[in-house]
Formats: sequence, structure tokens, C-alpha cells
Amino acid sequence: MRGRWVDALWLLAFGVVSSAWCLTAAAQFGATFDEPLYVKAGLTSWRTGSNKLLMRAGTMPLPVDVQTLPVYLWEQYRGHEFDPLLELHTVLPICRATNLVFWWLALIYSMRLGRAFGGVWGGRLAVALVACDPNFLGHAALATTDIALLAGMLMLVYHFHYCYTPGASWKRRVLVPGLLYGLAITAKASAMVFGTQAMLVLGVWNLAKAGVLTPPPGSSLWGKTMHLWHATYQFRKDSVAIGFIGFAFVFSYCGCDWGTEPTFIKWADALPEGDLKQTMVPISRELKIFTNAGEALVHQIKHNIRGHGTYLLGEWHARATPTYFPLALSMKVPLPALVLLLTALVVHPRRLLLPTAGVALILFAFTPNCRVQIGIRFVFVLMALAYITAGAAIARGWAEQGAGGSGRVVPRWLVGALIAALAGTTAWVWPHGLSYFNQAWGGMPVGSTLLHDSNYDWGQGLPELRSWNTHHNNNEPLAVWYFGTDPDIMYPPLAWLNLSWLPVVPGDDMGHYCQTKYVAVSVAILSNNPAPTPQHKVRLEWVRARQPVARTTHFFIYQVRE
Repeated sequence: MRGRWVDALWLLAFGVVSSAWCLTAAAQFGATFDEPLYVKAGLTSWRTGSNKLLMRAGTMPLPVDVQTLPVYLWEQYRGHEFDPLLELHTVLPICRATNLVFWWLALIYSMRLGRAFGGVWGGRLAVALVACDPNFLGHAALATTDIALLAGMLMLVYHFHYCYTPGASWKRRVLVPGLLYGLAITAKASAMVFGTQAMLVLGVWNLAKAGVLTPPPGSSLWGKTMHLWHATYQFRKDSVAIGFIGFAFVFSYCGCDWGTEPTFIKWADALPEGDLKQTMVPISRELKIFTNAGEALVHQIKHNIRGHGTYLLGEWHARATPTYFPLALSMKVPLPALVLLLTALVVHPRRLLLPTAGVALILFAFTPNCRVQIGIRFVFVLMALAYITAGAAIARGWAEQGAGGSGRVVPRWLVGALIAALAGTTAWVWPHGLSYFNQAWGGMPVGSTLLHDSNYDWGQGLPELRSWNTHHNNNEPLAVWYFGTDPDIMYPPLAWLNLSWLPVVPGDDMGHYCQTKYVAVSVAILSNNPAPTPQHKVRLEWVRARQPVARTTHFFIYQVRE
């Protein structure tokens, strides 16, 4: 009981301090690219029951529903609705604070997984490493979906490991994993793939541990193959049932508008004359099964297959590059955490042979297939499982040494010093966890030249720009070339110029549109596709030919006229 109380206090300390970091940091920056849509779609869903806005965007609704529920209850209490655009900065802090529900779930299950494989200190080290990572904290401070996916995946890994064992009942073996799989998918569509990979590793691991996969002595190669085929029959059968339960949960949760689909009708009308058109036209007008979860899932599958360009090491790549995520991890993982991971690999290589390590490795091996390369947030599950595995391996070494065993261990003082350094790094980078880069790559000041989008500038920098304008431009009008969706851009003294689309004027083109002394250009403009339109390319050449006179974290300021 004493150990349980220590664990509870340990978790409470890291949870409270990390939550305070998130709440105070969230007050320092504006809305990120995705948040305005999520707030609008979440309130629409609560008011009407329709998830159409989210399904069309390929976003699963669970995190958005949870984050916007307090706002919906508030507007029910006050008697009239919030305007999700004009009143975004009134409701957004509430949505962001509610996202901490998922952050606490992620911390709880980090501790449970660490404890499951590394004992008491395995759980404590795991939660310390996860809670002190500035990348996690930067996203936990937002009303987005990545921390919810992390929490859902850690829950699935933990319970599947304990539930899927030979001889377990159908309820434990199939129903519970199926529901958790569906829950993870309702957090983010990528759980379709991540969850399948995790369950494959954990299922095979548990079967091998139970000796089910061991062939009879003296078996031939064919005999071993047939033994494995028959030994995994129940697992394959259960996997189909788990998948069916999971997707049934997803479709039930997302619901349906019971309406027709305009794009389906348009497709049917465009078919050439013939039997197919005569069949599909009436079906398209009568089939009322939309909107449903299938639209969001298909959208995400098509998005990943199609992919898009990415910015890496100062260059724009027209297509996704296989080295993106390994390089991004080396830039974004804090140095104290990297040192701890490498130390555990050197000192405890055999103790790292854990199910969490297997899941992390298969997720890492899959990263070259991830063609949407706009943020390290897509590998948060991999990062958390690596932290949990390292903490469990180090703690197992300590436990074996305490029991009189021999072998090398990572000194406790070194682990303590590295975790303290990690916590110090997180405090130092506040409130810019989203834009964190480790010192081996030059730190945050050069991060904008290494990666883009949610790795650095996700459209959140308008409050800091306003502060600069107040102190250095006497709050005079300031032209802004901005990549983001924060509605704060519409209010004076900021003057938003969509220079990517405005027609080019002969002569002093920038001077023609920028009737201000300065123009602020967001970092994302410089790191995104350099030529989405001819106008964008012309203005970008103007910017790159000049030196900025000032800079905020997410904007370069250029002087247009005296």
C-alpha cells in the first residue's frame, strides 16, 4: 500500500505540473491551423447530431466531442449559442483545457505499461519521461486529436497485452480489445493501422510466451510452417472478430445524417449512357446512408496514398521522403531523453526485449509508408512506447541488482540527472513546446529551416506578432502574409494580405499591396510549397532577396517603405 501511495503521488506531481505547463502555455499563443474547424464542427455536432464537417475533413469525432462538450453545456446554460468564429478566443481555452482529460489518460497508462514490464520504478520512469517531453506538452496544450490518439493507443496496448492470452474468455480475448480498438479509431483514423500493428505484435508475443508457437522437436521446415499456421488459427479468427467489433463501434459512434451524397449523385449523372447509369442514378438519389464514418476513413486512406510534398533540411520535396521521420525524431526528441534511450540500449540490450519495444519497432519500420509528413505528432505513439520501454528496462536492471543479480545497470544518479535535465529543458522552452528542436540541431531558433507545419509554425503566432507591433511599430497597421486559420488575423491593426493569390502588379508590386511600413511573413509561408501559384512565387522571390529587420518566433518582419 505504501508503494501504491508513492506511485499515486508521483503520478499526481507530474500530472499537475505538466497540466500547469499546458494551461499557461496555451494562453500565450493563438489558434493553430486545425482548431477553428474542430471547434466549429464539435459545436455543430452537439447542436444538430451531424458529424458531416468532421467526416468531410477525415477527422474522427471523439476528441472534438469531448473538447467542445463544456462549451456546449455553457451555451445551453446561458441560453444562446456561441459564434465559433467571432468568439473563438472565448471558447478555445475551455476546449484546450478539456483536452487534458486525454493527457491524464496517457500519463496513467504510461505508468501502468511501465509498471507492467519494469515493476514499480519502471512505471515511475515511464511517466516522468512522457510527462517531460516538450513535444507532447506542446500538443497537450491544444484542442487537437494527437494526444487523444496517444491515450487510446496506450490503453489498447495495455489491455490487449493482458486480455489476449491463451485460455482467456471470449469477452476478455475479443470483446474488450475490439471495443478499445474502435475507441482508438474514433480518436484518429490512423489507429486503424497503428492498432492493427500493435495487436499483431502483442498477440504473437503472448502466444510465443505461452509456448503455443513452439513446434514439436525434430519437425521439418514444412512441419514447422504447418504448426505455425494451425497454432495461429484462433488468433487470426479472433483478429477478424476484433476488427468487426472495432469498426461497428466506430460507425455507431460517428452516426449518420441519413442523407444522400452530392458527389455520388454527380458521379452517377456523369456516367456514359447505358445500363450502369440507369442503375446507379436512381440508387444515388435514394441511398441515404451519408454522412458516416466510412467517409472519414476513406478520406484518410486516400490522403496517405496520395501524400504531398514536405519540407526537410531547408529544402522543399515535391514528394514524401523515407528519411523524414528518422531525421525528425533526431531533431525533436530532447537530448536528455536521447541520451537515456541510447544508454538503455547499450547497458540493457537484452532487457529491452519487451512487447512495447516490438510495437515501437514495427511502428518505426512503417514510417517510410507514411506519406503525410507534416509533423512529428504522427509518431507520438512510437515515441511514448520507446520511453516506456527504456524506463522498464532500466528499472528491471535495478530490480535484478537489488535481488543479488549481476550485470551492468544504468546508475540511478545518471537517470535522475537526465530526467532533471529533461524537465529543465521543458521549462526552458515554455511556452513553445510545439516549436522545440534540440540543441544538437541548433535549437528552436533554427527549427524553421529544418522542418515545417506542426513541427514549428502551425499558425499559432499572431499574439506574439501583435505584441511586437505594439512595442516596435507604435501599434500602426501591419500587413501580414499569413499561413493559418486564426480569425484574429481579421482584426486591426493587422491587415491580412493573401499574396499567394492577388494578381501581380507591374513595378512595385509589394508596395502596391502593402500600404504599411512593414510586412510580416509567417515562417510557414517560407517553408511550405515555394510555388503553389505564380503570384506566390513572385512574392517569395521578393522576400528572399531581402533581410528581415526583425523577427518573432513565427514571423519575419520586412520593411516595405521608410
